[in-house]
Amino acid sequence: MDAERLVAIGRRALAECRAALDVVAEAWQAQALAQAIGSQLAVSGPQELRGEARGLSEAGGRAGMLADPAVLRAGGPRAAQLTEVADPGRSLDALGTLLGEVGIALVGVACATDEEGLYWQCIEAIDAADESSDHVRAMLHRLALCERERERRRAHGWERDREDGAGGRRLAARRPDPAEPTASPP
Repeated sequence: MDAERLVAIGRRALAECRAALDVVAEAWQAQALAQAIGSQLAVSGPQELRGEARGLSEAGGRAGMLADPAVLRAGGPRAAQLTEVADPGRSLDALGTLLGEVGIALVGVACATDEEGLYWQCIEAIDAADESSDHVRAMLHRLALCERERERRRAHGWERDREDGAGGRRLAARRPDPAEPTASPP
Protein backbone atom coordinates (compact mmCIF):
# COMPACT_ATOMS: atom_id res chain seq x y z
CA MET A 1 0.00 0.00 0.00
CA ASP A 2 1.27 3.50 -0.85
CA ALA A 3 2.56 5.77 1.94
CA GLU A 4 0.02 8.52 1.27
CA ARG A 5 -2.86 6.07 1.66
CA LEU A 6 -1.46 4.73 4.93
CA VAL A 7 -1.03 8.26 6.24
CA ALA A 8 -4.66 9.03 5.32
CA ILE A 9 -5.79 5.91 7.18
CA GLY A 10 -3.74 7.01 10.21
CA ARG A 11 -5.22 10.52 10.15
CA ARG A 12 -8.73 9.11 9.99
CA ALA A 13 -8.03 6.67 12.84
CA LEU A 14 -6.57 9.47 14.97
CA ALA A 15 -9.60 11.67 14.33
CA GLU A 16 -11.89 8.83 15.42
CA CYS A 17 -10.08 8.20 18.73
CA ARG A 18 -12.30 8.66 21.74
CA ALA A 19 -10.09 7.24 24.50
CA ALA A 20 -6.70 8.49 25.66
CA LEU A 21 -4.99 5.13 25.13
CA ASP A 22 -6.31 5.05 21.56
CA VAL A 23 -4.60 8.40 20.90
CA VAL A 24 -1.34 7.02 22.32
CA ALA A 25 -1.71 3.89 20.18
CA GLU A 26 -2.21 6.03 17.06
CA ALA A 27 0.88 8.04 17.99
CA TRP A 28 2.95 4.86 17.97
CA GLN A 29 1.28 3.78 14.71
CA ALA A 30 2.42 7.10 13.21
CA GLN A 31 5.96 6.50 14.49
CA ALA A 32 6.01 3.01 12.96
CA LEU A 33 4.88 4.56 9.68
CA ALA A 34 7.61 7.22 9.91
CA GLN A 35 10.16 4.45 10.43
CA ALA A 36 8.85 2.48 7.44
CA ILE A 37 8.77 5.52 5.13
CA GLY A 38 12.26 6.50 6.27
CA SER A 39 13.55 2.98 5.63
CA GLN A 40 12.01 2.85 2.17
CA LEU A 41 13.40 6.25 1.18
CA ALA A 42 16.84 5.40 2.61
CA VAL A 43 17.02 2.41 0.28
CA SER A 44 15.21 3.51 -2.86
CA GLY A 45 14.37 7.19 -2.51
CA PRO A 46 16.07 10.14 -4.16
CA GLN A 47 19.80 10.18 -3.45
CA GLU A 48 19.63 13.61 -1.80
CA LEU A 49 17.21 12.26 0.85
CA ARG A 50 18.87 9.01 1.81
CA GLY A 51 20.94 10.24 4.75
CA GLU A 52 18.08 12.14 6.36
CA ALA A 53 15.74 9.23 5.57
CA ARG A 54 17.99 6.94 7.61
CA GLY A 55 17.65 9.43 10.47
CA LEU A 56 13.85 9.34 10.15
CA SER A 57 13.90 5.55 10.17
CA GLU A 58 16.12 5.46 13.25
CA ALA A 59 13.97 8.02 15.07
CA GLY A 60 10.82 6.06 14.31
CA GLY A 61 12.50 2.85 15.44
CA ARG A 62 13.69 4.31 18.74
CA ALA A 63 10.22 5.64 19.41
CA GLY A 64 8.69 2.27 18.64
CA MET A 65 10.86 0.68 21.33
CA LEU A 66 9.21 2.97 23.88
CA ALA A 67 5.70 1.89 22.90
CA ASP A 68 3.78 -0.23 25.34
CA PRO A 69 2.80 -3.34 23.34
CA ALA A 70 -0.56 -3.41 25.13
CA VAL A 71 -1.26 0.06 23.75
CA LEU A 72 -0.94 -0.96 20.12
CA ARG A 73 -4.20 -2.07 18.63
CA ALA A 74 -4.78 -5.61 17.43
CA GLY A 75 -3.38 -6.31 14.00
CA GLY A 76 0.08 -4.84 14.58
CA PRO A 77 1.51 -1.75 13.01
CA ARG A 78 -0.22 -0.50 9.88
CA ALA A 79 3.20 0.42 8.54
CA ALA A 80 3.83 -3.26 7.75
CA GLN A 81 1.49 -2.76 4.78
CA LEU A 82 3.79 -0.14 3.19
CA THR A 83 4.84 -1.23 -0.28
CA GLU A 84 5.94 2.03 -1.88
CA VAL A 85 6.58 5.72 -1.49
CA ALA A 86 5.46 6.75 -4.97
CA ASP A 87 5.85 10.51 -4.51
CA PRO A 88 8.37 11.29 -1.76
CA GLY A 89 7.42 14.98 -1.51
CA ARG A 90 3.70 14.36 -1.15
CA SER A 91 4.24 11.40 1.17
CA LEU A 92 6.55 13.39 3.44
CA ASP A 93 4.18 16.34 3.44
CA ALA A 94 1.30 14.04 4.46
CA LEU A 95 3.45 12.35 7.11
CA GLY A 96 4.43 15.75 8.52
CA THR A 97 0.76 16.68 8.80
CA LEU A 98 -0.02 13.40 10.58
CA LEU A 99 2.86 13.87 13.02
CA GLY A 100 1.67 17.41 13.78
CA GLU A 101 -1.87 16.18 14.44
CA VAL A 102 -0.49 13.40 16.64
CA GLY A 103 1.46 15.95 18.68
CA ILE A 104 -1.63 18.12 19.19
CA ALA A 105 -3.76 15.12 20.22
CA LEU A 106 -1.09 13.95 22.65
CA VAL A 107 -0.83 17.37 24.28
CA GLY A 108 -4.60 17.23 24.81
CA VAL A 109 -4.35 13.81 26.45
CA ALA A 110 -1.36 14.80 28.60
CA CYS A 111 -3.15 17.92 29.83
CA ALA A 112 -6.37 16.04 30.63
CA THR A 113 -4.94 13.07 32.51
CA ASP A 114 -4.31 12.67 36.19
CA GLU A 115 -2.55 9.36 35.64
CA GLU A 116 1.21 9.82 35.84
CA GLY A 117 2.07 6.80 33.66
CA LEU A 118 -0.18 7.99 30.83
CA TYR A 119 1.18 11.51 31.15
CA TRP A 120 4.77 10.28 30.68
CA GLN A 121 3.76 8.03 27.78
CA CYS A 122 2.33 11.13 26.11
CA ILE A 123 5.48 13.14 26.77
CA GLU A 124 7.66 10.39 25.26
CA ALA A 125 5.35 10.13 22.25
CA ILE A 126 5.35 13.93 21.80
CA ASP A 127 9.18 13.92 21.83
CA ALA A 128 9.24 11.09 19.30
CA ALA A 129 6.76 12.81 16.99
CA ASP A 130 8.76 16.04 17.25
CA GLU A 131 12.04 14.32 16.37
CA SER A 132 10.43 12.58 13.38
CA SER A 133 8.85 15.88 12.30
CA ASP A 134 12.30 17.49 12.33
CA HIS A 135 13.58 14.85 9.92
CA VAL A 136 10.51 15.21 7.68
CA ARG A 137 10.92 19.01 7.53
CA ALA A 138 14.62 18.65 6.70
CA MET A 139 13.82 16.23 3.87
CA LEU A 140 11.07 18.48 2.49
CA HIS A 141 13.48 21.42 2.62
CA ARG A 142 16.15 19.41 0.79
CA LEU A 143 13.62 18.37 -1.88
CA ALA A 144 12.58 22.00 -2.36
CA LEU A 145 16.21 23.12 -2.73
CA CYS A 146 16.94 20.37 -5.24
CA GLU A 147 13.84 21.25 -7.25
CA ARG A 148 14.84 24.92 -7.32
CA GLU A 149 18.30 23.95 -8.50
CA ARG A 150 16.82 21.74 -11.24
CA GLU A 151 14.55 24.59 -12.34
CA ARG A 152 17.49 26.98 -12.41
CA ARG A 153 19.54 24.55 -14.46
CA ARG A 154 16.66 23.94 -16.87
CA ALA A 155 16.18 27.67 -17.30
CA HIS A 156 19.83 27.98 -18.31
CA GLY A 157 19.84 24.81 -20.43
CA TRP A 158 22.38 23.11 -18.16
CA GLU A 159 20.35 20.17 -16.92
CA ARG A 160 20.85 16.83 -18.57
CA ASP A 161 17.76 14.68 -18.79
CA ARG A 162 18.76 11.92 -16.41
CA GLU A 163 16.00 9.61 -17.57
CA ASP A 164 17.20 9.16 -21.16
CA GLY A 165 20.53 11.03 -21.22
CA ALA A 166 19.34 13.49 -23.90
CA GLY A 167 19.73 17.26 -24.16
CA GLY A 168 21.51 19.92 -22.16
CA ARG A 169 25.20 20.54 -21.77
CA ARG A 170 27.53 19.30 -19.11
CA LEU A 171 29.27 21.67 -16.74
CA ALA A 172 31.72 19.09 -15.43
CA ALA A 173 35.24 19.11 -16.81
CA ARG A 174 35.82 16.54 -19.49
CA ARG A 175 38.55 13.97 -18.94
CA PRO A 176 41.53 14.51 -21.24
CA ASP A 177 42.13 12.01 -23.99
CA PRO A 178 45.64 10.53 -23.54
CA ALA A 179 46.13 10.62 -27.32
CA GLU A 180 45.26 14.33 -27.46
CA PRO A 181 48.17 16.81 -27.34
CA THR A 182 48.28 19.01 -24.26
CA ALA A 183 48.97 22.72 -24.06
CA SER A 184 51.44 22.35 -21.21
CA PRO A 185 55.12 23.19 -21.82
CA PRO A 186 57.62 20.29 -22.22
